Amino acid sequence: MKKNLQRNLFGTLLLAFFLLTSCHSAYNVTKTEGKMVSIDSTWDAKPVGEAIAMITPYKAKIDSVMYRVVGTAEMTMDRGLPESLLSNLVADLLKQSATQVLGKPADMGLVNVGGLRNVLTKGPITTGNLFEILPFENSLCVLTISGANLKHLFENIAAQHGQGVSGVRLVITKSGKLAECTVGGQPLDEQKLYTVATIDYVADGNDGMPALLQAEKRVCPQGATLRNIFMNYVESQTAADKKITSSLDGRITVQN
Repeated sequence: MKKNLQRNLFGTLLLAFFLLTSCHSAYNVTKTEGKMVSIDSTWDAKPVGEAIAMITPYKAKIDSVMYRVVGTAEMTMDRGLPESLLSNLVADLLKQSATQVLGKPADMGLVNVGGLRNVLTKGPITTGNLFEILPFENSLCVLTISGANLKHLFENIAAQHGQGVSGVRLVITKSGKLAECTVGGQPLDEQKLYTVATIDYVADGNDGMPALLQAEKRVCPQGATLRNIFMNYVESQTAADKKITSSLDGRITVQN
């Protein structure tokens, strides 16, 4: 019995070796190439009837939501550095939205300009527009941070030649150094604790802002996505018969 088992085991191993070696290809990959393929109207030239029929009812439901007009923009608002109309508006909304956590606005609002993915154009604002500007599921986070670490954050922002901020004023040099800073109109006190309203992605130290990892406290309320905050603001302004507007007020300036 033992000899038969050994013979069977040997035979099985020999067969496995033969199969593996016989399936080995004599060819090896030496080069790969790729190119960008634009997903545009070119692909609509020859639509597939079955696919169109399957998609149509779902598309109708999505369009009814995405094309719904929720407000009106008084002007076109772009994003950019050192400050911009759109980033100023979003940072202001974040600062104000901290009220649900603190019972009052935060000392500072902060949004990364890279997270704003489109321009808010003058005229009707649709739900789809807000998804284009804020496509990510980023949520509000309110941080408590020391003045010393807040200064490091300002230095992070200066090194990037700006970001979307609210409640503070920064003067930076052309080389990206912090020259002056105030919070709420007052000089920064490195011994004091300050509150910063931002999004979870930035609170995790991303986009070149590792100083936020030194926060002494962090509160991220459930369901408070930045997109919902923006949507609620637009709808409340519309209900009050107001258009969405913003301004450049010198919150970040570059020294001559």
